[in-house]
Amino acid sequence: MRLLEVGAGLCAAALVVGLSAAPAQADGALPALGGGGAPSAGWALKDTGKDARFRGLAAVSRSTAWVAGSKGTVLRTLDGGRSWQDVSPPAAVAEGLELRDVEAFDARRAVALSIGEGEASRVLRTEDGGATWTETFRNPDPRAFYDCLTFSDSRHGLAMSDPVDGKFRILSTDDGGRSWRLLPAGGMPAALPGEAGFAASGQCLVSAGPRDVWLATGGGATARVLHSADRGLTWQAAESTLPAGDPARGVFALAFRDRTGGLAVGGDYRTGQASPQAAAVSSDGGRTWSPAATPPPAYRSGAAWYPYGGGTALAVGPTGTDVTLDGGRTWRTLDAGSFDTVDCAPDAGCWAAGEKGRVARLERR
Repeated sequence: MRLLEVGAGLCAAALVVGLSAAPAQADGALPALGGGGAPSAGWALKDTGKDARFRGLAAVSRSTAWVAGSKGTVLRTLDGGRSWQDVSPPAAVAEGLELRDVEAFDARRAVALSIGEGEASRVLRTEDGGATWTETFRNPDPRAFYDCLTFSDSRHGLAMSDPVDGKFRILSTDDGGRSWRLLPAGGMPAALPGEAGFAASGQCLVSAGPRDVWLATGGGATARVLHSADRGLTWQAAESTLPAGDPARGVFALAFRDRTGGLAVGGDYRTGQASPQAAAVSSDGGRTWSPAATPPPAYRSGAAWYPYGGGTALAVGPTGTDVTLDGGRTWRTLDAGSFDTVDCAPDAGCWAAGEKGRVARLERR
């Protein structure tokens, strides 16, 4: 969606949560989040040396992560954030592209999405850690505006555009992003008036397992979640309980830990606007949604399930980070720092990124 650019957040503060027993890892790795009196953990800011706003984030592991953002900027770390390599695509920097999503398969292979009307929406791919990039898609339709992309494995991926001719538009790849094809629109339900996606955190299109994909919407009379069980060929729409009825309101991020258990977060991104019921939970693959009994207190733009944590997940936004320990039913705010997106790797390496070059990793205190 074209409108998104939220205001500045608050200063960083410690995210303090308990740890529960899980396999020990090197470099003081954080094995699991939970309650109780175990040692604490929190966000540790990593100096990127940049002032770009990073809304694209891919957590490969506790040591390796990619971030993508404004001014065509892409950074990569291989040492847990102690140092960052500027691997920005030269053409993206020269044109000042807004890179709002990045999906990384490992330390060398990644796919990035730039957003915007018409040819500003592009997909770039690297196979050598960002030393070189190849443009594999450039949007030829001035009516389309791509917001997010997702990969279910190293070959199969989708990208989504705001509605064109009354329906969301879906691109598909089965070769790791080297080539893309437009999927037929016959299986996509009609969009609501004013409905679109939010390019807020790279999480308006997410996947779990080999075939299931979910798409988050806002701007319409209701905030919806669309689900496909066949890699984007056909979709079913469900109403969420998040704020709607305004171009600034809706579902901004989704997270599914498997094909049934999902979270939706969002609200109203405008500074100072209330966002009641800013989170919802689904246990049936997104067919139905229930409001969180105790939601985050304000708009949240990103969410991620925590490995080893059972029902534990994180949500972030310009005014703080929240954690749930019960699968999204209740949330409590644990940090006042500004982040736009969050992602957790299978080894429990959790990263967050946002404005003014801010990137952090969750670490033991």
